[in-house]
Amino acid sequence: MKKPLDNRSLRDASGFTLVEAVMVIVITGILAAMVAVFITSPVQGYLDSVRRAELTDTADGALRRLVRDVRLALPNSLRTASSGGVNYIEFIMTSTGGRYRDATDGSKSGNFLYASGSATFDALGMPTNTTPAISPGEIINPGDYVVVYNLGENYDPGNAYTGGNRAQVAAGPPVCPGAPQPCTFTLTGNPFPGQTPPLPSPGSRFQVVPGGVKAVMFACPSASPGPFYRYSNYGSGFHSTINDSIAALSGTPPLMATNSTCTVSYSPSTALGRNGLLSITLKLYDPQGSGESVELFRQIHVDNSP
Repeated sequence: MKKPLDNRSLRDASGFTLVEAVMVIVITGILAAMVAVFITSPVQGYLDSVRRAELTDTADGALRRLVRDVRLALPNSLRTASSGGVNYIEFIMTSTGGRYRDATDGSKSGNFLYASGSATFDALGMPTNTTPAISPGEIINPGDYVVVYNLGENYDPGNAYTGGNRAQVAAGPPVCPGAPQPCTFTLTGNPFPGQTPPLPSPGSRFQVVPGGVKAVMFACPSASPGPFYRYSNYGSGFHSTINDSIAALSGTPPLMATNSTCTVSYSPSTALGRNGLLSITLKLYDPQGSGESVELFRQIHVDNSP
């Protein structure tokens, strides 16, 4: 027969009472609330900093891409417009350039500017396809375009958008396959001998426009936040007016930023007439709805010396 427990044994075997459990819960809640008061602000501040840093990084990345591309713009090809609540920046992209054989080199033989029946192009000082340690963009490729002395809109035939000073490199074997300079290749169609008036480059310079890119267009909303896009090689690739280019835009191009607005202004020339200045203010809004935004301003030098 088991021995009954005495009162002390019962006290030793007992646990928490309901009152004690409630008191522990209340005290723990008070302590947690006190700690939360001191922790909430630093945590919220950290989250706000991360969000602002992400917005700033996105805006800075988009503007860096714009700056990099504009610095490769064909001289006098940059133009801007505003249509349907969107601001547009368009220019013709270049990949490289050089000098061509000129009368001052001692001979007009094979000079594409003078020989009406010839489409031979002699480029001086150009890298070859076998030259090591150079970027593929530094080589002229079949399908690329050669542009000479671009003066811009309203200056035909010195307008690459309408083609009076632009010719395409003929398809075929690799251009400049490693032969000694000059690098000789063939143009498909040759508008240069028929130019009226003739517009040779005073420095015998030419620029190369990659055939897979041609013109580039950046587009961002002017008022209501929306996407910031970068278009390239749209429609025929070259359009006489920027409005024709806008009408040719289609598809879903690379996205530079979301929830953005921008203001754009462009001065095509300074006092010397050789440099332009593109100004853009890009504003990004927090997509999470916090009401925060970041605003970055850039001024981009545009080299308009043809």
